[in-house]
Amino acid sequence: MLATAVVVGGAAHVGAKSAQKGQAAASAQAADQSETAQKAAAYDDIQQQAQIDEAAAAAVAAQSSAPAAVPPPPAPAAAEAEDPVAQLQKLADMKTQGLITDEEFAAMKAKLLA
Repeated sequence: MLATAVVVGGAAHVGAKSAQKGQAAASAQAADQSETAQKAAAYDDIQQQAQIDEAAAAAVAAQSSAPAAVPPPPAPAAAEAEDPVAQLQKLADMKTQGLITDEEFAAMKAKLLA
């Protein structure tokens, strides 16, 4: 009877060790899968950053090769902001010099005073 107890106890011990090995193998496999997933995510991040870097470099290159924007001429509002009396004087001077006719002077004066 003692021999039977030892065999049963030994079988139970072997069964427990087998279960532990199975659990260890499953844990190792899960760890490997997790590590693989992390590496894949890191690779994707690196690829995405490389695409962003390439797009930024292309934008900088395009901006560098583009001609500098010429600022627009000053708006005519600056002339309108000038004193109307001074503008009338300029018109009168232009009329006196013969640069504009009496009709042009009258039209410009009416527009200025409107």
